[in-house]
Amino acid sequence: MSFLSVREEFPIKRNRVYLNNASIGPLSNPVIAAVDAFMADVRDHGRNHYPQWCEHADHAVKARIAEMIGADKSEIAFIKNTTEGILIVANGIDWQPGDNVIIADIEYPSNVYWWMNLKRRGVQIRWIKCRRGRFTADDVAALIDGRTRLVSLSAVQFINGFRFDLAKVGELCRARGVMLNLDGIQLLGALHLDVSRLPIDFLSAGGHKWLAAPIGTGIFYCRQSSLERLHPLNVGYHSVDKSEDDIEYDLTFKPHAGRFEEALVNFPGIWGLKAAVDLIMELGTQRIERHILALNRLAHDGLESRNYRIVSSFEEKERSGILCFNHPSLPAQPIWKRLHDAGVDLAIRGSALRMSPSFYNDEDEINAMLAALP
Repeated sequence: MSFLSVREEFPIKRNRVYLNNASIGPLSNPVIAAVDAFMADVRDHGRNHYPQWCEHADHAVKARIAEMIGADKSEIAFIKNTTEGILIVANGIDWQPGDNVIIADIEYPSNVYWWMNLKRRGVQIRWIKCRRGRFTADDVAALIDGRTRLVSLSAVQFINGFRFDLAKVGELCRARGVMLNLDGIQLLGALHLDVSRLPIDFLSAGGHKWLAAPIGTGIFYCRQSSLERLHPLNVGYHSVDKSEDDIEYDLTFKPHAGRFEEALVNFPGIWGLKAAVDLIMELGTQRIERHILALNRLAHDGLESRNYRIVSSFEEKERSGILCFNHPSLPAQPIWKRLHDAGVDLAIRGSALRMSPSFYNDEDEINAMLAALP
């Protein structure tokens, strides 16, 4: 599939220049069709195809997701959003009073509150103090001590698009015996990732941003070798290896990430998630990354020529799908409104405008955004 042909699958392009994929990605025709097909199946057949639904979700869908990130399907669980995945980690570790977790001081609020909530268990937060919205592996290393259990970071920061050196931080954590947990929602669907080549223990990502999947879908990755380091807090019928007898109660957890799915999963959303991932895989994650970074480079150069200030890092390894910028004198809000009224959708994060083009966007749309700026 070409980038040209995939654009035809996104009806939003008929009316909007949508450059806000770091917030909520628009749904494509294949995603809508997949959700509709599942709903029609339930309408026409009720529960009769339930075994097939489980088979498809646990094998075909998880296998496709695993292929996208370089994992095994046994390492994938379905979640409803990023928060649910990180709560699996936060509540699953056997914390002891005096343990600590390391996070950055520019994290999305949800990636802070669950660690604050562990204060009642005596867990301390160690903050990475970012400089100009960035940090290095050395900043992480300086905070690790013998009581550090976990480093939890966004792979890409929502506020400015900063992408930290995942390989270096991962190797540091592995060498120091510390687990690494990632909020991957601003990475998956925009940038290439191969977890088989990186020492990542856990990763969570909602499907509703760059993956352009239905709201209420998400992916939780748990490295097989780290599975027993998490004890499931929310446990249900689907967490265990089921007996033929429903009232033979045996709390033996599934030997894979499916143990974190305590009950019925969101089948219609998962059908849509599969269609969204299929679209991404037809293009290829490395091709998508190159395409998105090229669009951001075009925007970067156009903004600089208009004397806008670029907030996001443009160090090659720190770039992502997010580009944040400011007018030299005007505040962000009136510029956002001007763009919105012109049919161009961005976001405001902090005091900056945030642009986030996806694989279905093109150069003409970047130029339209630039032309609409004051």
